Amino acid sequence: MEWQPDEQGLQQVLQLLKDSQSPNTATQRAVQQKLEQLNQFPDFNNYLIFVLTRLKTEDEPTRSLSGLILKNNVKAHYQNFPPAVADFIKQECLNNIGDPSPLIRATIGESVCVCDLTRSVCVCSLDQGSFGALQKICEDSSELLESDALNRPLNIMIPKFLQFFKHCSPKIRSHAIACVNQFIIGRAQALMDNIDTFIESLFALATDEDSEVRKNVCRALVMLLEVRIDRLIPHMHSIIQYMLQRTQDPDENVSLEACEFWLTLAEQPICKEVLSGHLVQLIPILVNGMKYSEIDIILLKGDVEEDEAVPDSEQDIKPRFHKSRTVTLQHEGGEGEEGEDIDEDDDDDDDTLSDWNLRKCSAAALDVLANVFRDELLPHLLPLLKGLLFSPDWVTKESGILVLGAIAEGCMQGMVPYLPELLPHLIACLCDKKALVRSIACWTLSRYAHWVVSQPPDSHLKPLMTELLKRILDGNKRVQEAACSAFATLEEEACTELVPYLSFILDTLVFAFGKYQHKNLLILYDAIGTLADSVGHHLNQPEYIQKLMPPLIAKWNELKDEDKDLFPLLECLSSVATALQSGFLPYCEPVYQRCVTLVQKTLAQAMMYNQHPDQYEAPDKDFMIVALDLLSGLAEGLGGSVDQLVARSNIMTLLFQCMQDPMPEVRQSSFALLGDLTKACFPHVKPCIAEFMPILGLNLNPEFISVCNNATWAIGEIAMQMGADMQPYVGLVLNNLVEIINRPNTPKTLLENTAITIGRLGYVCPQEVSPMLQQFIRPWCTSLRNIRDNEEKDSAFRGICMMIGVNPAGVVQDFIFFCDAVASWVSPKDDLRDMFYKILHGFKDQVGEENWQQFSEQFPPLLKERLSACYGV
Repeated sequence: MEWQPDEQGLQQVLQLLKDSQSPNTATQRAVQQKLEQLNQFPDFNNYLIFVLTRLKTEDEPTRSLSGLILKNNVKAHYQNFPPAVADFIKQECLNNIGDPSPLIRATIGESVCVCDLTRSVCVCSLDQGSFGALQKICEDSSELLESDALNRPLNIMIPKFLQFFKHCSPKIRSHAIACVNQFIIGRAQALMDNIDTFIESLFALATDEDSEVRKNVCRALVMLLEVRIDRLIPHMHSIIQYMLQRTQDPDENVSLEACEFWLTLAEQPICKEVLSGHLVQLIPILVNGMKYSEIDIILLKGDVEEDEAVPDSEQDIKPRFHKSRTVTLQHEGGEGEEGEDIDEDDDDDDDTLSDWNLRKCSAAALDVLANVFRDELLPHLLPLLKGLLFSPDWVTKESGILVLGAIAEGCMQGMVPYLPELLPHLIACLCDKKALVRSIACWTLSRYAHWVVSQPPDSHLKPLMTELLKRILDGNKRVQEAACSAFATLEEEACTELVPYLSFILDTLVFAFGKYQHKNLLILYDAIGTLADSVGHHLNQPEYIQKLMPPLIAKWNELKDEDKDLFPLLECLSSVATALQSGFLPYCEPVYQRCVTLVQKTLAQAMMYNQHPDQYEAPDKDFMIVALDLLSGLAEGLGGSVDQLVARSNIMTLLFQCMQDPMPEVRQSSFALLGDLTKACFPHVKPCIAEFMPILGLNLNPEFISVCNNATWAIGEIAMQMGADMQPYVGLVLNNLVEIINRPNTPKTLLENTAITIGRLGYVCPQEVSPMLQQFIRPWCTSLRNIRDNEEKDSAFRGICMMIGVNPAGVVQDFIFFCDAVASWVSPKDDLRDMFYKILHGFKDQVGEENWQQFSEQFPPLLKERLSACYGV
């Protein structure tokens, strides 16, 4: 007998469904609670059936919510449904699988999986709508379909889908491939068992007339390249020929999907071998794909030359995420390394057209292939480039400039002979009458900034800088943005080379303050912060401070504490404060106070939210992170002058809370600030050490690289201030530090900071640390041989020498590594040189002349030479 739902007393559910549309959060919460209570009712099954009948109403919100309640309850209680109810639900699900509403289809799809109806779906007659729903099920529930809990329905589904590849309807063929595609990346066993049939079936559809089918075939081949390249290798020549055709498909959706193939292939070890012979065909196709389409030009308002007065709409502004401070060391012949765990996102040339398109994909593919083939790419490219770069058609010329930028990294060596001629042409393109040409020229020139800076300044740096500064004041917002970003890159490369031009640079950047709309203002802050990082204390001149600080402080006063535009401004001020040092003193008090207030407000808000999550919003902790980083900048820049500010505030209490925050980025910035305050005004830190040290010990966890890195560095700074009083705390941290330095694949920055801190602990407490010397001496020596001579390296090496004095046996097995590390010093201080001398000669005397000769035979010639010249051994 067919089951009939009881309508009596169920109207309240309908009312609930209506109430749940209320925008009032409290009402929605009450509704949710009532719906959950329904699960306790004896006639709960009636309610559920009633919910199912609501799927048929006209009212879209009611249907959506009904579907959601159905899905959640089927997931939670399906096993307990009486058979009649279960059958009714199954039948209704099958009836609704082709529902016109995507949301209902998705919801029903999940219920279908739970009810183990996928077999039924596969054998029932599938029209386009229901096959679309089946595709949705495959997307949303791929793992479930492979699970033993449902008896692996995929084993039946995959062969069934493969049969549909031959269906007369192109829509169904397309859905069938799309369904199978959901299981490639996860290497579903049912698909792997049928992999050869799948690949053959794909080849059979390669020339299908339907563009959606061709798109899905390309997508399948791209994914197979990642997971089952072994099965594609025998057919690789034909696949490449096919993809060359498809990358030129008249339908851009197909050509974009095919273009992904080259990006993926470039990451495979076999790329060079299988692609070499096809470059002559591929390169012109990629280059051609890099032209703006007519649609792109319309979307980018390519015909609008002057728009600087048009206010930005909010959706133009991408959310910015603050990168917390990571403490790094200076390396030989270079600046401090960035924390390896932080991805640098290399801004593309036209990021406002944020949709991935054929132009971007072609450019990215050329970029990665240039990194694979290096200069072998140039014979295929150079003949094309000349025609592009000097074309009278601006769209063609623009694409040529993009090509030049895309190959900059991979083909730099081979491009060097052409750069003296090309650079002036590119710099001239900065004045092109088309804004899109000016903006791409900015980007491409930034990709060659490293080479520009390696030449005499007057030849390219000065003309490039002059023209870029003009573009920073361009009438077109896109050009302003590209010029500002390019100039920031130039600043990073040129560093102190820019000092002679500082006055001129600052005039331009400050003038831009009054000219820029919202979005570009945020990029301008970045250019100013990067300038401060690059020229450092050279910025500390009264005339520069007079130009730079008033507009920054005016913005600072204008912004409210809740305004997210504070992030980039605080970051910028942090760099400026560090660079200006004492020059920042007149501005420091209000800046310091506001940072402390931001930290305090955020902590208070977090506490209220934790206690009453239903009444309060969770705070945006970025405000606190950026404020902590600016306080670090102040402590680093002002040094001892920050003492008074710290004395008059409750920053140490706040720091104690921040150091225990559940969010890693908050802890990361807290430890950076702790280290900077330790260096600047230790008397305020000292009373807190007993509370702080256990927290630092707990954070020596390499799972969070940057947190661990900053905690390690702070411990080393504290040790230097505490001296022998550090003794009670060595046991809290030493084992963790020794474990970190011996871990495989630890990022370089963390290894170096760990070695410095172990050395410093040994310097102040040699008796406590030296018993473990043998456990860390080898990785200690190898990680510190590459950093340049500085105070941190000095204190660490003094520590290692003192530990060798206490426990000489600990170094015997790895003495060659110690010799190598000593030889890495360019000019140690006299007393440190004496310590090295005594250890080297002590070891030589201990083993005797003959053994020393045998031992030193293992040294590379350069090491032998250095030790002989500097230490007479």
